[in-house]
Amino acid sequence: MPELPVILVVEDEEPLQDIVHDALKDGGFDLVTTASGEEALTLFKSGVVKYAALVTDINLAGGMTGWDLARELREADSSFPIVYMTGAAGDQWAAQGVPNSILLQKPFAPAQLVTAISQLLNAGSSSI
Repeated sequence: MPELPVILVVEDEEPLQDIVHDALKDGGFDLVTTASGEEALTLFKSGVVKYAALVTDINLAGGMTGWDLARELREADSSFPIVYMTGAAGDQWAAQGVPNSILLQKPFAPAQLVTAISQLLNAGSSSI
């Protein structure tokens, strides 16, 4: 049986972590969740897990924002799929977001998250 794609999720609000967890599990993904951009970057760079995509809130606890984290990950992998989630920073996406990313405005339906990740993963696999 093939392994499920592992999504790196960065969200510092527990109720939202639960919603994202359930949506991704139901959508056929595995995931690792953390509350800070710094911890997510450490996990990504460790190479222990090969992550398929990043789902990140914009405003995070600590010094790193979701914008910062996405840029760091894109330096390591220029086509790494990124989905941003935000309730307040959507107007900054054009200036702050990385190319070929998707922004979901909170609140969003769980199916929208699964669709966004699937779109990015399918787009990446067709260009190989």
